[in-house]
Amino acid sequence: MRPFVKLIAARLAAGVMVLFCVSILVFVATQALPSDPAMAILGRSATPEGLATLRQQLHLNDPAWLQYLKWITGIFHGDLGLSVGEQARRPVTEIIGPQILNSALLMLIASVVAIPLAILIGVVSGLKRDRAFDNVTSLVSLILAAMPEFVIGVGLIFVLATGRLKLFPAVSFIDPDVPLLQQLFKLVLPAMVLVLAVTPYVARMMRASVIEVLESDYIEMARLKGLSPRYILSRHVLPNAIVPTISVLALQFAYLAGSVVVVESVFSYPGIGSGLAEAVANRDLPTIQALTMFIGCLYVILNLVADILTIIVSPRLRVGYRE
Repeated sequence: MRPFVKLIAARLAAGVMVLFCVSILVFVATQALPSDPAMAILGRSATPEGLATLRQQLHLNDPAWLQYLKWITGIFHGDLGLSVGEQARRPVTEIIGPQILNSALLMLIASVVAIPLAILIGVVSGLKRDRAFDNVTSLVSLILAAMPEFVIGVGLIFVLATGRLKLFPAVSFIDPDVPLLQQLFKLVLPAMVLVLAVTPYVARMMRASVIEVLESDYIEMARLKGLSPRYILSRHVLPNAIVPTISVLALQFAYLAGSVVVVESVFSYPGIGSGLAEAVANRDLPTIQALTMFIGCLYVILNLVADILTIIVSPRLRVGYRE
């Protein structure tokens, strides 16, 4: 088996183990919540006989280990259980499916804008170290990195959605009867918040990597050989400087899966963030478990993709895994 395939297999095994541990933590944490799914479904007017019958149907009287086994087995079969919130007795997959698609579109738009913007800012800042552009971008990135997402969101609403500048809607409510692509203007402000939240970290890492590579011996040797600055930048600086940035990108966009909880709540956007907040408020344990496991899977997948891209992009690692 080739080293590259062995690496992917090892990363997959580690990811499965991480998800197994996450599933245990999620199940234990949700079971510890002071809630009764049967009471949540039937309401306060439920009779003791009705509660007992429903608890039996939902297997709530089974031991905790047996409930976990049935839950984790259902995940492998695509059965995430039934919601016990406001949409009681509906399959969780029907509830979170549209939410995942909405959040995926929001994160995709933010990624398409943030990745090239952050890399460009980082490269230019590294090439123009300690100059005006570098000083200004460093100051702005520090300010944005220190500001919580909800503060950025409220600030954008105040500037771009209220007062005289009503360029975008302050509430990103999506009409389910209208195609989502026709409502993209409602995603501008929440996507902008995510871009401003992610770009500073990636740009600063890219800047530090570019400066480190520019000060290396092989770059000095390339200059002594008379190679053009553009050739050195494209063939030596960028391929080596972007390697540590890939891991930061993976972490930041995995972090988006958590930050959308705040951003979607600020803009009333119907994604996994709003769905998770609503599920917690309604003590909807199956929905909480499903969305939390989805976020955990997203973390594992993004980190695996980051490891593979690091090897593909890095010349030294790529050659090493071919041997």
